[in-house]
Amino acid sequence: MAVSANRLELLQIADAVAREKSIDREIVIAAMADAIQKAARSRYGSESNIRADINSKTGEIRLQRLLEVVDHAEDYSLQIPLALARDRNPDAQLGDFIADPLPPMDFGRIAAQSAKQVIVQKVREAERDRQFDEFKDRIGEIVNGTVKRVEYGNVIVDLGRGEGIIRRDETIPREAFRYGDRVRAYVYDVRREQRGPQIFLSRTHPQFMVKLFTMEVPEIYDGIIEIRSVARDPGSRAKIAVISNDSSIDPVGACVGMRGSRVQAVVGELQGEKIDIIPWSPSPATFIVNALQPAEVTKVVLDEDAERIEVVVPDEQLSLAIGRRGQNVRLASQLTGWDIDILTEEEESQRRQKEFNERTALFMEALDVDEMVGQVLASEGFSQVEEVAYVDLQEITSIEGFDEDTASELQTRAREYLEKAEAELDAKRVELGVSDELRSIDGMTTAMMVALGEDGIKTLEDFAGCAVDDLIGWTERKDGETKRFEGLFSKLDLSRADAEVMILNARVAVGWITADEVEDLMVETGEDEDAIDAEAAETVDGEA
Repeated sequence: MAVSANRLELLQIADAVAREKSIDREIVIAAMADAIQKAARSRYGSESNIRADINSKTGEIRLQRLLEVVDHAEDYSLQIPLALARDRNPDAQLGDFIADPLPPMDFGRIAAQSAKQVIVQKVREAERDRQFDEFKDRIGEIVNGTVKRVEYGNVIVDLGRGEGIIRRDETIPREAFRYGDRVRAYVYDVRREQRGPQIFLSRTHPQFMVKLFTMEVPEIYDGIIEIRSVARDPGSRAKIAVISNDSSIDPVGACVGMRGSRVQAVVGELQGEKIDIIPWSPSPATFIVNALQPAEVTKVVLDEDAERIEVVVPDEQLSLAIGRRGQNVRLASQLTGWDIDILTEEEESQRRQKEFNERTALFMEALDVDEMVGQVLASEGFSQVEEVAYVDLQEITSIEGFDEDTASELQTRAREYLEKAEAELDAKRVELGVSDELRSIDGMTTAMMVALGEDGIKTLEDFAGCAVDDLIGWTERKDGETKRFEGLFSKLDLSRADAEVMILNARVAVGWITADEVEDLMVETGEDEDAIDAEAAETVDGEA
């Protein structure tokens, strides 16, 4: 036991423990002092305030009992009257402590065992702190280690100065590890837990591939080439998007290397995972076309509000574009951040024909015209009755076969149809009990008021409490797939920006915020739509 050793041996033991555990020597000496202090309390009384000091240079141990200076002492094991204290120290004041030296003591077996437990506990805590401090700054790095053991598919890795774990879902499928195997992994999280720091490693994380390419491709390490996004199906296939900051360097060629040497080094580390290296483009359409390689794309249609894109491919390219079990389109969707719908040329043609027929039927019913007139309007680009009713008369008369009288009659019928539909919607709005005050909001239509009433939103204050997502819907991305949730106005023509303005105007109208505050929000956030809505909601919550 260290306490019974002479002074020199005490310091030697402290040095040896500090070296073995890679912790500060002073921490070990402080742990020894705590152990001696605990043992001394069991000897001189646990109620006593005893302090132990070890000189880090000479190894000398000094025991003291501290007594607090008070007016009238009630417990002489902890306190000393001011008069007695000034006999020892003339400068003593109330609240000071007088150190009462204690004689050296021999430790019995129980006291020594107790002191040993204190030292072990303190050293273990210091070792855990050292491990956490060392690895918390290494999140995002690749580390090398040796497999220590495998438990239920989880791989415990010896990192030299710490121990990491690769959980079963973070290992590449069909990858088997045995004791003593060398392993390389990505540090994605370090947590301080009761049982010590937990270092979580991964071989399936997308950034693991990024770091491997950074090690293999000097241009990426130097920042000449950037990896903008990564999508992986671990152990099977991956796609990475790269861009070069130097026009003279081909980013794809640099990542592939001479005869594929660079990419093959990464593939070898990832157990043969096939990697598609794709040039990144600021144009979403171009980027998505590149991401769907090796399939050929003939046409793309973007819906930026829903972050959705329709891709048209030749019939014989459909299976190649989708990939085995949807792998190619799924990885392309993850890589680009867009939800991708793939159609063949035939499917797209059928859909366009269906839309054309629906528009024709709409015009035939609303304008009471024959099929030929409905088809002409649909083929000229008219999609809604409102467009016919309020478009410049010249646009209709410019259609071959339509004179001015015909154009005027079509507009009259269109307006009568819309007025009738509006009257029916207004009657339904009244039946639902939706307040007229909602009309004071710019952009609010009767159709919108009916949609609100059907959801129980009937007053201006009810509408002011809505969120933008409640009105126009939202999308959630999980496991590489995007799911769309419809809002109250999803079927109506309303953008996210317009919906935000309408809600803010409603909040101004009911007095939750002022017009000046709305203007300040727009100035501060640069009219960032999500930020405006979030800050306005915080303002309302604070006032509520």
